[in-house]
Amino acid sequence: MTAARTPLEPDALRLGGNPARWWLATRPAFLTITLGGVLLGMAHAAPAMAQAWPQALLATVLALLAHAAVNVINDVADHHNGTDAANTARVFPFTGGSRFIQNGVLDASQMALLAQALTAAVILGGCVLVWHGGIWLLGIGFIGVSLGWAYSTPPLRLNSRGLGELTVLTCFLLLPQGMQVVLSGRPDGGLVWLSLPFALLTTAILYINQFPDREADALAGKRHWVVRLSLAAAVAGYGLLILLAYACLMVAVALGKLPSACLAALLTAPLSVFALVRLHRDAASPAQLRPALAATIAAANLSPLLLGLGYLVG
Repeated sequence: MTAARTPLEPDALRLGGNPARWWLATRPAFLTITLGGVLLGMAHAAPAMAQAWPQALLATVLALLAHAAVNVINDVADHHNGTDAANTARVFPFTGGSRFIQNGVLDASQMALLAQALTAAVILGGCVLVWHGGIWLLGIGFIGVSLGWAYSTPPLRLNSRGLGELTVLTCFLLLPQGMQVVLSGRPDGGLVWLSLPFALLTTAILYINQFPDREADALAGKRHWVVRLSLAAAVAGYGLLILLAYACLMVAVALGKLPSACLAALLTAPLSVFALVRLHRDAASPAQLRPALAATIAAANLSPLLLGLGYLVG
């Protein structure tokens, strides 16, 4: 039995003949976090932008398409394992998938075709970038695309094995590094200090979004850490993620790895703390978690903008 759909959810009568449904199925509103990571990489390699802006533009488009492909792949996988159909506690649009399959806007085969088309576009465009960026970019792109596929797709199903958080952390650490390589032709280990707070806050989005889906995911065999841990321990896990994010930032500044202006990203801390307080209070009441989910997303989206601006100013 599924919960009644909300007015916000996609509707076959409204979207059935609309060509825009193919793009809306990718959950475009959530692609801004990838754009933030791209901008962070641009800020770090800003001196090279004048010569390499066409490659940077192509890389930005491909990064967004890759994230879109991962979203659709995840929807198809969660349709087949049954978690989205069984999810009566979802908080749309944050959790429970796009609902395009469950609400009859597109069927599973059409969504699979969309995922394949997006992935093919990313690979073809990536070949053009690799021709300019070399072996480093090939490695970063291969890891990113492979992890995006393996996150939810059998046989690896990394998120079901407790590796989803590590997968997201890795991908969003690599995202700014990819732009660094596109612009400069080589990676820079120092960029990790700038990327790590952002990647941890992005991982926190995945983590907190799993609370409303906890029961449905457990039934479907998706044994991520919010399922594996007790509710209290899972809440503490979210606290650990945001603590690490802000601690890494302060340590990087204290060690001279980042300019002090990057501490502007601490302005997002009240959002993260608010989300933690609400999660602690409402973890067992998914319908009450909407403010915490929104605050977590806001913190993660603002952090790369503040980090990048601080780096440029510094």
